[in-house]
Amino acid sequence: MQITTRLEFDAGHRIPCHKSQCRNLHGHRYAIEITLSGDIIHQEGSSEDGMVMDFSDVKAIAKKTLVDAWDHAFLVYENDEQVIQLLAQIPQHKTVVLPCVPTAENLAAEAFRQLSAQYKDVYGNQLKLERIRLYETPNSWADATR
Repeated sequence: MQITTRLEFDAGHRIPCHKSQCRNLHGHRYAIEITLSGDIIHQEGSSEDGMVMDFSDVKAIAKKTLVDAWDHAFLVYENDEQVIQLLAQIPQHKTVVLPCVPTAENLAAEAFRQLSAQYKDVYGNQLKLERIRLYETPNSWADATR
């Protein structure tokens, strides 16, 4: 069985070597969909009976691990030194330095990497992360899959 839940967050970024406007500082209303697979839990009297995982638990893990860190932050590539220096001049600016250029594809892969270990087989139901779908716009997204 697979389940999916969605969270949204706002963040800025730029693609330093992009041939068009994305080389400029700008932001997006991102959405992230988290798809997990596992067996349906059959534990009568348990809060999770009939579920793969409680959606509120899926969201809480994603928020704590990733969304809270990226929300209202500027996501910047570690080699984009000019932007890192610029943002460092703003007191208490929320900057997330990443090991990759913050394209939708790289952000989806990074999210998958960070979240994969967080969704463990807690209930003995073979729980695992299957897919991260990261929407950069309502019509454009990237999927990182197992």
